[in-house]
Amino acid sequence: MSKQICELEEKLLNTEVRTSPDELSRLLADDFFEFGSSGKVWHMRDLMGEEGAGEVRMTLSGFELHPLSGEAVLATYRIMNEETGGETLRSSIWKFRDGQWQMFFHQGTPVRG
Repeated sequence: MSKQICELEEKLLNTEVRTSPDELSRLLADDFFEFGSSGKVWHMRDLMGEEGAGEVRMTLSGFELHPLSGEAVLATYRIMNEETGGETLRSSIWKFRDGQWQMFFHQGTPVRG
């Protein structure tokens, strides 16, 4: 399961997925929300516009999976922003619903050096 969730996280870094409302609606739960590293709170409705979640160039590392229940997991990892060089700690809660994993919650916290 760890490999599958990591692949889903990496998929959400892909420009084609991030800019496609259809793809985002498959990967993100209808009640999805995020505490962004910018301090902004995002909801699913905020990502359904023409630009979706926007383009990023980021690299994921240090992925770990922590079971919360039989149908929910917490993913934690680091992201390196290839454009700014900034690093963030990330956490996501994924829930297994209707035969598929969907992200329910996400948080990005800037790493202070």
